[in-house]
Amino acid sequence: MAVLQLILGPDPILRQKAVAIADFGDQTKQLVADMFETLYEHKAIGIGANMIGEAQQVFVLDLQENDTKSPLTCINPEIIWESTEREKHKEASLCFPGISAEITRPKAVKIKYQDLDGKHQELDATGWLATVIQHEMDYLSGKNYLDHLSKMKRDRLIKKMQKQLKSNSCGDPSCEHEHH
Repeated sequence: MAVLQLILGPDPILRQKAVAIADFGDQTKQLVADMFETLYEHKAIGIGANMIGEAQQVFVLDLQENDTKSPLTCINPEIIWESTEREKHKEASLCFPGISAEITRPKAVKIKYQDLDGKHQELDATGWLATVIQHEMDYLSGKNYLDHLSKMKRDRLIKKMQKQLKSNSCGDPSCEHEHH
């Protein structure tokens, strides 16, 4: 397993629509293992493949509630239902370090996806899990959480992030990784 290099926004690959995965062989299994290694290294809860430079329909997540690992791999995911009830959560991204925003999304979703063996699965998600799933699926469709904001607010946050990166800091006092 390897910790993969994260792509920082606004890199064009973050705007690419990811392609479906047809081969569930060793290459896909290695990609997923590396994505989890990267997720845990950065103390994150979700990573879409675009975030590490791979425009493929896969995301991994682990909410790690109560310090318990419960990894989930979703390949070729699709939202098949979403609630009309909305919920607001503060969202951030490894690809846009040092910034965050309150985003309103459906409170519950139902997704269908394939697991690491290619078996078809369905999952009902509510609350924070639903938010994280939608956040990662945005990346796979060439979007990110900042796209849910007004252009003015989005531009202001991007400028803030770029200023922090230029000063070699992401603004997170607990951050230990180097910025370029």
